[in-house]
Formats: sequence, C-alpha cells, structure tokens
Amino acid sequence: MVEAGRSPNIKILTNAQLESIQGEAGNFTARVHTAPRYINEDLCTACGICTMYCPVITADIFNEGLALTKNLHKDYPQAVPSSFYIDPRECLFINHEMCRICVSTCQAQAIDFSQTEEEHNLSVGSVILTPGFGRIDDEVLGRHGFGKYPDVLTSMEFERLTCASGPTEGMIVRPSDQRHPKHIAFLQCIGSRDETCGNGYCSSVCCMYAIKEASVAKEHDPDLDITIFYMDMRTQGKEFDASRQRAREKYGIKFVRSRIAGIQEQGDQLRISYVDGRGVHHGESFDMVVLSEGLESPEGADDLARICGIDINRYEFCSTKAFTPLQTSRPGIFVAGAFGGPKDIPESVTEATGAVASVDSLLNKVRGSQVEKKEYPAELVIEDEPRIGVFVCHCGSNIAGVIDVAAVREYASTLDCVVYADQSLYSCSQDAQYILKEKIKEHNLNRVIVSACTPRTHEPLFQETLRDTGLNRALFEMVNIRDQCSWVHAGEPEEATEKAKDLVRMAVAKAVLSQPLIEQQIPVIPKALIIGGGISGMTAALSMAEQGFETFLIEKSNKLGGNLRNVSALLSGDDPRKIVKEVENKLTSNDLIRVYTGAKIESVSGYVGNFTTNISSASGEEIVEHGVIIIATGGHPYKPKQYCYETSRQVITQLELEDAISSGTLEEDLQEVVMIQCVGSRGDDLSYCSKVCCGQAVKNALRILDKRPNANIYILYRDIRTYGFMEDYYKKARKKGVVFVNYDKEKAPVATDTDGKLSITFFDEMLDDDITLEPDLLVLSVGIVPNDVDSLSKILKVPVTKDKFFLEAHVKLRPVEFAVDGIFMCGLAHSPKPVNESIAQAKSAAGKAALPLAKGVFARIRRFKWSRQARRKRRKLFLPLVKAVGFAHPIVPHWLYLWAVLQPNRSGLR
Repeated sequence: MVEAGRSPNIKILTNAQLESIQGEAGNFTARVHTAPRYINEDLCTACGICTMYCPVITADIFNEGLALTKNLHKDYPQAVPSSFYIDPRECLFINHEMCRICVSTCQAQAIDFSQTEEEHNLSVGSVILTPGFGRIDDEVLGRHGFGKYPDVLTSMEFERLTCASGPTEGMIVRPSDQRHPKHIAFLQCIGSRDETCGNGYCSSVCCMYAIKEASVAKEHDPDLDITIFYMDMRTQGKEFDASRQRAREKYGIKFVRSRIAGIQEQGDQLRISYVDGRGVHHGESFDMVVLSEGLESPEGADDLARICGIDINRYEFCSTKAFTPLQTSRPGIFVAGAFGGPKDIPESVTEATGAVASVDSLLNKVRGSQVEKKEYPAELVIEDEPRIGVFVCHCGSNIAGVIDVAAVREYASTLDCVVYADQSLYSCSQDAQYILKEKIKEHNLNRVIVSACTPRTHEPLFQETLRDTGLNRALFEMVNIRDQCSWVHAGEPEEATEKAKDLVRMAVAKAVLSQPLIEQQIPVIPKALIIGGGISGMTAALSMAEQGFETFLIEKSNKLGGNLRNVSALLSGDDPRKIVKEVENKLTSNDLIRVYTGAKIESVSGYVGNFTTNISSASGEEIVEHGVIIIATGGHPYKPKQYCYETSRQVITQLELEDAISSGTLEEDLQEVVMIQCVGSRGDDLSYCSKVCCGQAVKNALRILDKRPNANIYILYRDIRTYGFMEDYYKKARKKGVVFVNYDKEKAPVATDTDGKLSITFFDEMLDDDITLEPDLLVLSVGIVPNDVDSLSKILKVPVTKDKFFLEAHVKLRPVEFAVDGIFMCGLAHSPKPVNESIAQAKSAAGKAALPLAKGVFARIRRFKWSRQARRKRRKLFLPLVKAVGFAHPIVPHWLYLWAVLQPNRSGLR
C-alpha cells in the first residue's frame, strides 16, 4: 500500500463513491463523489497529538468494536493515506458547532473544517471493479448466539484478537471476563451453504482461515483445546491439505464432521449440541465459540451493477463466464477479487494482475502517453567514513512481544560507526518511511539498517526510500528479527533478544563495508516465450500479443489445447472444445504469435530482458531471443492402479465417462453407477487435492441423469469440495436423487471382480454397516499429476515443490512469479485448478511478464565501487580468517579463498 501511496501515477480518492460511468471501452467518464476527511492529507504528519485531545470516544470499527478509539483517528498504523480523519457522525463541532480543540493542538495546521463534498469527473480508458466482500448479517450470526452470548465471536473478531496489532496485542481473552479460554470451538459454514439466509454458495475460504486461526491460537497458547466442527473440510488450495494435516498432527486440533443443533449458555461456558456423521447427538462445553462467517457480496452491489451497467448473479456477485473470468458483461469493465465470487488472497492477487493485463490489451496503443515518470535526486557522494543508522521495528507485538526492542536499539547505538539508532511501531508504514527520510537527512546517514521482518517482501520498499534521499540502494541492510528471532524463539525471549543483537551487529559489520553499486540500463528484448500450449499457455500467449509483444509459443505435442480437448462440457454448460478452437484461431491469425508444435526446449541462457533459447522440432533447431518466459507446462490425469481399473471393463475414469456421454456410447440399459472420489489423491500416491474432481463427478452425474433419468447414482466421497458457486450444482444433484456417501480414508471402498461381475463394498457411517453394490459402471475420480518438469526446472534454475509443481516466489504477494527474475508460471504448472482459475492465472502471468517488456530497460549492477579505505578494511577482516582456517574449512567459500591468495602484496598481509 505504501508503494501505491507514493506512486506519481496513482491518485487515491478516499471517502469516495462511484456515481456513474458513461462512454465506451477506451473512453469512459467516471463521476466520483468524495466526502471530506476534514484533514488536509498533504499537511498531516500523522503525529497523533490531536487524538490526545479529542474528547469523543467511539468504537474501533477496524478492531471489530473490541477496543475504543477517538473520533479523530487513523484506522491502523499502516493505513494509506497516512493522515488521520474525522468521522462526521460523532464530531461535536460538525454536529453542534462546539469543541474545535483539535484545531488548536494541530501544529501542522492540517485540520480543516471548511472542506466540503466534491465531484470528480475522471476520464479513463477502462475500469476494474474490486469492491471486495460484504459481511454476514447479525440476524444470521444471532442464530448461533452472536450478540446474545459475549463469548461467541465472529472469525473476524477472533482474527483481531490473535493479531499482534490487535486490541489485545495478540493475547486471546474472553470478552466476558478477560480470562484466557482453555476450550475453543470453531463452527464452519456460518452464512454459507445456507439457503435460509439466501447464501446457497460456499465461501471457499472459511475452512482454511479457521485452520489458520486455530493454529495461530495454539502457537500463542499450546495448552488450548480447539475443536473445529464442519460439514465438509474444503482445503482445496495449493498445500492447503498439508496445513490441515499439520494442524491435526502438530497442534492437536480436533476436526468433527457434524451438524450444529444449537448453542446455550451453561454457567460461564457455552454448550454446543450437535449431531455427528452417524446421526448420534452430542453435547460439549467450551469457553469460547468462533463463528467462521462466510463472504457476502459487497454492500450496495446491486447499485454498483446498475451504475456500471453490468450483470450480477442471483447472489449479487459480479456475473462472469468460465472462459472470461475477469470480464464483466460490459466491454472495458473488468472485475477482480471477491466481487467476482468468494476467493482467497492468492487468487484475488492473481486476478488483480490479470485484470491489469486485460486493461493493457485494451489500451496498449496509448501505453505511457499519460505516465508521469518519477525523478530521483542526484545520487550523493558517499564519504569514506560510514555513518550508519539503525531502525528497530516493534511490529505491534509481533516482534516486541518476544524481543526487547528497546534493548536492541540501545545495543545498536553502542556499535562502531552507528551514529543514530531508533525504534518505531511499524517501520513499513507510510509515516515511518517519511520519518526515515528525515532522519537520513538530519544525521547525514550514508548507510541504513532496518531490523524488522523479511527482506523478501519489504526490502524493495526501504531501498526505494533510500533512493528518494539520494542514497544508493545497495547501502541498505535488512535484519530479519521477526522470522529468525521472535517467531522461532517465541518461548525464549531473552535468547531471542540476544540473537537479535547478534544479527544487528553482523549487519553493522557488513554495512561498514557496503559500497554504492553502479547500475546500468540494459535494453530489454520485447518478446516473450511461452512453454506449454494448453489453455493456460494459449491464453498467456494471446494476452502478450494483445499487449503488443511478439510471442513464441512452444508445445511438445502436435496439437494445442492440452487436456481441455478431452473435456466435452463444463458444469456451466460451456463447450470447452469450441472455446479451444476459437482461441487457436485467434493465435494462428495473430501476426505477433509464432507457434511451435512437436517442439522441445534444449537450452536456455541469459537473464531477465535478454534470454536466448534453443528450440528443437521436426523442422530442425532454432534459436530465439526474448525478454521473459512464462511456464504453462500443464498436467495429466493420474492413472489408477486400484479398484480393478484396466482389469474390469466396467471400471473407467471420469474423463472416459465424459467421452462416452459426448459420443453417445453410454449403455442404453445403464441402471446403477458408483463414483469414487479421491482415487490416488490426498494421501495415497498424490498428497494433494486436485480441486476439479468433485465438480467433475457432479457434472457427469447430472449428465447421466439427463440421458438416463431412472439411473441410480452413488458418489462415495471423503469431502465434497464444490466450493464457490459449484455448490448450486451439488444441491441440484442431490435433489435429482444422486446419493452421496461419506467414507473414511482408513475404510476406503473395496472393489472386486469375480468372473466378470463387479461389486463395490463400502462402509456407511449412518447405517453403521457395510454396503455392497453391483453397479453397471464404476467411475473413478482421479487427480491431476504435473507433467515431467525436472529437466526444465534445471535448465531454468527454478524450484519445484515436493509434488513437482513449480514453487512461486511468495504464495500471497507473488503467486505467479519465481524468485528468478523474468520467469513466470500459470495453470497446472503452478497447481491443480479448474479452467476459469487457469485462465485468470494465465492473464496474471502475462500481466507480470509485460512489465519489464513495457519498460524497455532494466537496471543491472555493473561493478563494485570500492573505496581505498574499504579495500583495506576488507583485507583486514577476511584475509586472517582465510589463512587461519584454510581452504578446506566449510565456513570459507572457494571464491573467498581464491580472492585472499591472489591479493597483491600491497600491505604486507600476504
């Protein structure tokens, strides 16, 4: 957010509401109404003095009403803009023309009660809708004791309790008596999968965030006893099942499949009545109950749809299609995040970048025409004598809850060359960045160390701040005292503090030797290479070309389309083969796209902006040069070894069933079908969930019933994962008579083939007995296996997970990028996912890949700029160490030993 706040090309309008959108794609006029903040953002320094004198105390909405704040306030320390604001609903002066104490106490004279409402007419080429999600009504929550019993909390309230910046600084206490609870229950599907409140869909994220919150709570208090009551545990994302397993095995969190009957207060506890999977009634008492509330459509969604002229579905989420998941019904207006349907953070971030790629495709001919280029001050000449500033971050109680931050700051101030040491609540906040710049100038600092969290996410932010002051970004060091101290040594505060001091001392020693790095602008080859010709690779290639960049598309088989060629219909009724053909025609007719089929990558060399790839195909070898790479290598169906597959003609996979349905070869006298879910998945040959299997089973069951209405269909499942709007089709299948039977992994169904007669035996928990069926057809729902990428990962030097999917740079912030610059991923190469998510991710990868190509150049470090004094210090520090321990010692890298023995004998050290 800080980066967005200081970008010269982003104008942030707060307290704003969209009034109308007129025009057409490429030429819209958006009228926006803004209400006053009553504080001048440009003058406010976020010092907070005014809040000390404001007499009006109000509920802290950001902290879910669990704390109090002043009416003149800032929602949270990292808020952007960083200035405070006045809520007019409670202000004494605005409502009664009295008080004005804040005006006289504001030294910056930023408080301005003369501000009025404004109308803004914005000329824009495109619109992206990201209003987020709404909240479940209190009436629905009240059915489970919320508002009636103080110790019944929503998941959002519990999130604030566990957060280091929350009202209790991470301490979990009961609102009723401030005691630490010992027994906590999480109730799933509150306001989701519930037709009584109009939310028949699954909110997709609740199961996973309940596991996260429960795990965090156990880390805070290992003695907690936590139970999660659920209908189906929908942990379908990448590595999500592993998180569930870790919660059970490491933290001892209990999972109970159940239906909740009611909650009653019993003394100082809450008693939950529920029915388990066998239909047996139980009662259990807890100190606290957390309601895992679902995601609603955003407030005013119908008004927003009317203003924008777009369609919404019956749940008032934005209506999109499977093959255009980011496009609204109005050209030029796109959607991203939860407004398009309930989704988690990685998918929301992915869609945001994909929507930007869609906008760039629309507006690429005017790219850069209205961009304001940021100018940096001239780089300062650095004195030989280091002047180091050390800034230690509290991070709420995230760091300060374990580490004695004041002691670390005091220790840093005693180190050689440290001329200034300070501590701040949140070093990454906008106002903290402003203070950092002021301190650099005030104390003439020429090197800066920030002791906070991980440089993986925050280092570029601080480096940019240094550049704003005229310092070279190589003069910055970041010490990760959060991950490496407070998190891993949470139970050892004294030792964690000492380790933090050690890390700061090491950083200071390194900073003494730091020198400015000279960067040169390297031209970028404005071309892209896409590896994989399935729907993800095709979409990425088309998006790159639409953004104006020449693209090479490499497919190892002789046809484009990948697995989607084997799918005859989607749940939505769309024909994927028709769509594949349309996309293929667009590819072949686009002059900027060159397609290689039956091709293979032999070698890749170079770096971001300047890659060289050797491609071999039937027509020979060819070398192409390009600036970026997108990996879309796809996957293939798991080949089952169980349930008599390939030994009985009655046993087929879902894809084989799909082919039989579409080709009309389904048996006329088909009477009984059994489908088994998770074949080979979730702990057998594959450790993960493939996300598509449950929806595929429901789809094919409905298609069979369309052709054979009297057929009996049984689906044996572990967890039905028809997340999002797929839930509607699950309910439809049940209403049509499909029988869903839950089975445990330890009591998996057994198939036997006796003299050509197939039988299936499974345990029915409701009946508490084994059931044997003799179906006409047994259909296996098999998972997705990634294609062989070992060779490619080695060629590109990019990592893969233990399951052989490619590993992203950051699961939430950089979901389609690698740690290696200039290489991106999408589709099944990243993880199993349905077609709409694959297409959105392909758009996202294309959006990210277009950034270096659009810039035309990238900065590359050319050489070190060592001063004579720094060279002397370097020899003095390293040469005795190398000579003392020798070449073979593990702490001496080969390059350091060679450097030492090859040093010229200038100072007698050799």
